[in-house]
Amino acid sequence: MTNTVLIIDFGSQVTQLIARRVREAGVYSEIVPFNHTDGAFERLQPKAVILSGGPASVTEMGTPRAPEWVWTSGLPVLGICYGEQTMVSQLGGGVEAGHSREFGRAEIEVKSSCALFDGVLAPGEKTQVWMSHGDRVTSLPDGFEVVAISEGAPFAAIADEARRFYGVQFHPEVVHTPQGAALISNFVHKIAGLPGDWTMAHFRSSEVEKIKNQVGGARVISGLSGGVDSAVASVLIHEAIGDQLTCIFVDHGLMRADEADEVVNMFRGAYNIPLVHVDARERFLAALAGVDDPERKRKIIGGLFIEVFEEEANKIGGADFLAQGTLYPDVIESVSFTGGPSVTIKSHHNVGGLPERMNLKLVEPLRELFKDEVRALGRELGLPENFVNRHPFPGPGLAIRMPGDITDEKLEILRKADKIYLEEIRKAGLYDKIWQAFAVLLPVRTVGVMGDSRTYDFVCALRAVTSTDGMTADYYDFSHEFLGRASTRIINEVNGINRVVYDITSKPPGTIEWE
Repeated sequence: MTNTVLIIDFGSQVTQLIARRVREAGVYSEIVPFNHTDGAFERLQPKAVILSGGPASVTEMGTPRAPEWVWTSGLPVLGICYGEQTMVSQLGGGVEAGHSREFGRAEIEVKSSCALFDGVLAPGEKTQVWMSHGDRVTSLPDGFEVVAISEGAPFAAIADEARRFYGVQFHPEVVHTPQGAALISNFVHKIAGLPGDWTMAHFRSSEVEKIKNQVGGARVISGLSGGVDSAVASVLIHEAIGDQLTCIFVDHGLMRADEADEVVNMFRGAYNIPLVHVDARERFLAALAGVDDPERKRKIIGGLFIEVFEEEANKIGGADFLAQGTLYPDVIESVSFTGGPSVTIKSHHNVGGLPERMNLKLVEPLRELFKDEVRALGRELGLPENFVNRHPFPGPGLAIRMPGDITDEKLEILRKADKIYLEEIRKAGLYDKIWQAFAVLLPVRTVGVMGDSRTYDFVCALRAVTSTDGMTADYYDFSHEFLGRASTRIINEVNGINRVVYDITSKPPGTIEWE
C-alpha cells in the first residue's frame, strides 16, 4: 500500500476503531504495537502516524513511548489521549499524574483555528467528546498552541502546525465523539494530503495479484467452516488461481438448519469451485457423547476437525499452501504487547491450528480486513446478500448452544427452534439491526400443560445482541409482541420444548465474540 497511515498502539481497548475510522475515510491503515514499529515503518513507508490511547501513565518509568523516528521523519502525527501525553512529554512539555480525571462525556470549546478542526468547528464553538484519562497535560512543548479546552483539560486539543503535530485528549474514534470521524478525516486528507481511494474494488484487484504472485502454479487447500470469513477468502483465492484451489468442507453435524446444504450448493453450483464435502457427523457425535463441559467440547471438536481435515488433505495430495480466513483483529491480538485473555476467550472460535507436520505455507488474503470489510468484499465478489450478512457463529456451532450432553434428538430440537427464531426476526425486518441472534437449549426440563396433557420438556433461551464492532454488545430490546409470536411458534411447532425465555445479558468491553 503506497498511501498508508501507521497507527502505533499503546494498549487502548479502542485502537481498532482508529483504524476503522481511517479506512472509512478511504485511506488504508495498519496497527502495530509501540515496541514493533521499526520493521513496520520500513515495510509500509507510511505517510502519516497516529498514536493511540493507552492505560499507562507517561509520568512513570518504563511506560511506552513513541520511537524517535516519529518526531524526526517529517510525517504528520496525531496523538490521541495517551498519544497526546507522550507527544508532549517526549517533546519537552509537562504532564501530571492524577491531577484531573475525566471519564465519559465532556464538552470542549475550540479556542483557535487549525487544520484539524477546519470546516468542523470554528473558534468559540463547542461540541461533545468522550474522555478517558487520569493524567493531564500541564505545559506545552515549544511550537505548540492550545486549540481546544474542556472543564478538566486545559489542553484538550493542541497543535504545532509547522511540524504537523496534533494532539487531542479525547477519543475521536468512538461514536460518543460525534465530530470525531470528521477530525480524523481532516487529519488524513487535509493535513497528510492522502486521497480517499482505498476501496474494496481496489483491495480485490491488488489482492488477486498478490495471491497469484505468492502461489504461482502451486495448489492450495482451504478449510470451509460454513462462515463468511472462510467463504470470502476461498472465493477470492479461486478468482486468482482457479482450480488450483480445492476447498474441504468438514460437516461436523453441529451447524444450523440447512447451512451445510447452502455451503455445498453455493460453492459447487454458483461458483463451480472444487469442493470436498466430508460427512463426519457420526464421528463427531460419537466423540462428544457424554461430554458436558464446554471447553472440552471445543477441544474435542477442534482436534477432530484437524484430524479429519488432514486425512482429506492427504487424499488430495500435492498442496503447498493452506488458505485461512484470518482477519485483522486476529492479527492485532496475536502481537498485542498487553497480553490478556484473548486466547482463552477465543477458544470457541479458533478451534485449533493445523499440525506443523503438514508443512503448508499460509495464504491469508483477509488478514488486513475487519469483519465489516470482509462483508463488503463478499458483496464485491458477488456472494449472496443473505450469506454475506449472516450473523457470526463460532466453529463449534450448536455444541456450545447446548449446555450438557449432545444428542441427535436435542440437536434436531435446537435446529428447529433456532430456525423459527431467525425466521421471525427476518419477518420483522430486524435481522440486519442485530449483530448476533441464536437459540440455546438449556439443560433443564420443566413441567407444563399443553392442551389436556402434562409435558416434561426442555426450556429454550433466545438471545440477541446489538453491536457496531463486536467488541461490546447489549441485548436487543424486542417488543413483547415479537417475543410472544416467536415463543408461541417455537412451543407449538417444536416437539420437546414447552417453555421459552429471553436472555437480556449484556457483553462487557474486551471480550472478543459473543457466546
